[in-house]
Amino acid sequence: MIFGFFLCLDAFLYVFTLLPLRVLLALLHLLTLPCCNLGGLRLLQPAQVCDIMKGLIMVLCYSMMHYVDYSMMYHLIRGQSVIKLYIIYNMLQVADRLFSSFGQDILDALYWTATEPKERKRDSIGVIPHFIMAVFYVFLHAILIMVQASTLNVAFNSHNKSLLTIMMSNNFVEIKGSVFKKFEKNNLFQMSNSDIKERFTSYVLLLIVCLRNMEQFSWSPDHLWVLLPDVFMVIASEIAVDVIKHAFITKFNEITADVYSEYRASLAFDLISCRQKNACTDYSDSVARRMGFIPLPLAVLLIRVVMSSVNVQGALSYSCVSLFYMGMVTLKVLNSIVLLGKSCVYVKRANMEDKLFEKPPTAAPGKTPSRTSKTSRCTAPSGDLSGDPWSERSPSTPSCTSSSVTTQPTPTVIPTPQAETVAPLSTSSTSPEPDPDPLTPSPPATPEQSEGDGTEGTELKHRTPKKDLLDVDRFTICGNRID
Repeated sequence: MIFGFFLCLDAFLYVFTLLPLRVLLALLHLLTLPCCNLGGLRLLQPAQVCDIMKGLIMVLCYSMMHYVDYSMMYHLIRGQSVIKLYIIYNMLQVADRLFSSFGQDILDALYWTATEPKERKRDSIGVIPHFIMAVFYVFLHAILIMVQASTLNVAFNSHNKSLLTIMMSNNFVEIKGSVFKKFEKNNLFQMSNSDIKERFTSYVLLLIVCLRNMEQFSWSPDHLWVLLPDVFMVIASEIAVDVIKHAFITKFNEITADVYSEYRASLAFDLISCRQKNACTDYSDSVARRMGFIPLPLAVLLIRVVMSSVNVQGALSYSCVSLFYMGMVTLKVLNSIVLLGKSCVYVKRANMEDKLFEKPPTAAPGKTPSRTSKTSRCTAPSGDLSGDPWSERSPSTPSCTSSSVTTQPTPTVIPTPQAETVAPLSTSSTSPEPDPDPLTPSPPATPEQSEGDGTEGTELKHRTPKKDLLDVDRFTICGNRID
């Protein structure tokens, strides 16, 4: 969960640090087109188009957020009863999960429609309607998070702290709803990712609450010491609930604790796959698809709160802002370097590096290609993983692998041609594979291997098929990366 937290932090810092620079580079490239000889090439690369889309969404949503009065919303929520606020907060948590799931599909559709080649255009509502839907989604999701932050702020400022106590006890109700249910390894993986996302979001909400309270008390350090005990109490309750919940789930379902190493290796595999030069997905979008964490609405709200809480006037203030931005860029780069190095270690330890160089499967002749083959947009490889220790193994093999956007395939012991197109990560590689580790996910056997092992194949038919963690909710869409 610590590794996943820093993944979310890296994707969140990307919005504030590297995304503005990438948007400026894309606009500069667009302005200098008359001086360049295109030679029939595209005006912008697919990754540049996605960056400009994200930048426009951020600017429009930030301008729309100016029409929302945070103080009026705070006093409106403060006038409600405690029980009503408790019900509202629970409804907001459920709505946040639904918004995150539906919103990522909206952004996926926008990126795909904007970057689809002209010769492969399909019947769709167009880029502009998709863009309008994406803007309204980010705006509504930001308002939803603002209401959550306002409710939490009311709980912090209540005199008897009864609302804060009730909201903290809501975390322990979560134990009752999840501990006594049947969980498989893949279900536990999805729940772990959801817990990581919720914990990171709650930390950002606490930061917003502290900023609003410090602004009301003229940034007095004495009031900060009043807020810190409540902040630590909320964080400690969330960590305690997660520890108890996962401990009893693994106990009742007879799942070993080593399964969390597999989960970490799967997240590390996503990170390495998206860092390659010919990757088909952007890193922040991969984290959003895997964990359900969408940084755009949270970033819009945080920018809105910071701009309304901090007054920047004079040359000294602008110098401090510039130094703060450079510090954020430094933190982002340092975090990315450490995460990439740790990911290489985790993937090698799990014997999963061979899957980075597997060839994508080709559809059988005479059959309609599956949705996976339509959504994968890999071109010929332009290079291998920068600084990757395994880059010398197969330099000419495409490293992009993709799976269905919405479906979760169930691998079988003897895969059919349809199963090969749905789960390309499960296809076998021609390179020799190391000895399988019982704690790591293993791909299903090919038909040639099953025919040679007749007795083992009949025994495996009676066993429960083991799903590959890499086939859970895979996403590849954003086009080529910018070198």
